[in-house]
Amino acid sequence: MPGARFGWLFFLFLTCCCALSGVEVPVDATGLGYTNVRAAEIPWSIHIVKVARSNSLYEVHSVHAGGTALGLDTLSDQLNLVKPVLGAPVAAVNGDFYQRDRSYAGAARGLQVVDGELLSGPGNKINMWIDVDGEAHASPMISKFEVTWPDGTVTPFRLNGERSPNGVELYTSAIGRSTRTSGGGRELILEREEGSPWLPLHVGKSYTARIREVRDSGNTTVTANTLVLSLGPGAARRLASPAVGASLSISTATLPSLHGVRTALGGGPLLVHNGHRQRIEEGGSESYEFSSMFERHPRAAIGWNQDWWFLVEVDGRQRWLSVGMTLDELARFMVSLGCQEAMNCDGGGSATLWYEGEVRNSPCDRSEREIANCLVIVKKKSPNQAASRGQ
Repeated sequence: MPGARFGWLFFLFLTCCCALSGVEVPVDATGLGYTNVRAAEIPWSIHIVKVARSNSLYEVHSVHAGGTALGLDTLSDQLNLVKPVLGAPVAAVNGDFYQRDRSYAGAARGLQVVDGELLSGPGNKINMWIDVDGEAHASPMISKFEVTWPDGTVTPFRLNGERSPNGVELYTSAIGRSTRTSGGGRELILEREEGSPWLPLHVGKSYTARIREVRDSGNTTVTANTLVLSLGPGAARRLASPAVGASLSISTATLPSLHGVRTALGGGPLLVHNGHRQRIEEGGSESYEFSSMFERHPRAAIGWNQDWWFLVEVDGRQRWLSVGMTLDELARFMVSLGCQEAMNCDGGGSATLWYEGEVRNSPCDRSEREIANCLVIVKKKSPNQAASRGQ
């Protein structure tokens, strides 16, 4: 009978959850460890990395494929981009959701800061970051990315992504050789105003730029010393065209403020906050993005408490091994690990966990998928190894 079958499945679910609530991850003398736990009844296969936050040799950094703001590559290959001055990678998990097709493949859908350089702005989900005191945070964020024109008009902009017909997009050399825009509009080539901070771009700062050139076409070249402010056709009609030589102001502020942050990455939704499982709200859309939250799929997440970092990956779409989790199940599991905070990362074929030289999970595509970015735990040779890095 359907009711009896549901009751039996629910009993199995509770049994597995209770069994997993006592998971212990063995760690070595430095506070680093990995384990793979199984719940055969459902089945689940869960991969967990645990890292001591008290050990100053370990740091969390974000990486983007190709070392730019666009592009796709496997997590394993992205680890080759970690600068030796930061340390050696010991563990990693895939990162944010991203655009997969067209000219901007690999553009992150949320915030990304790599070793202090701002690559993309806050999206409409959750962003996690590590502040200047080493404390981790994850929350919604309001972008205050704004350009103030010579006449005092203030216009919001987005960063290093696909420009919308009515939008304003700022491009740095992290986008590649050019803006890749098409379909008309206007593009302003900007150079540094004397006395202003300049590139690479940082979050939470104000810049003054001088207009070097105004172009009524797209695909403008971007250099290491210039910015390109691109106006879609609708924005170009709405905003007056400033003269060459005029100055404008650019702000990369956010709420909450991220001034001085060197590592940040988008994701979401928030799974755990202040030690409590967060309710996964049903969206008003019938799109796969929303419906998949309540289905079992491969999942990845990062969580933490005062003492530990946790990188977690749940295998899925493999009935002989693991069927995956819903976001609610993942949130419950992160609480059971002891997480005070936890953020969901991209899942499905992107879900990947790497530990000490190899991918430890079983990707549902049977091999590593090329992804946009990742979060990496590095181990420094000494506590002062990266102390000379500038802001």
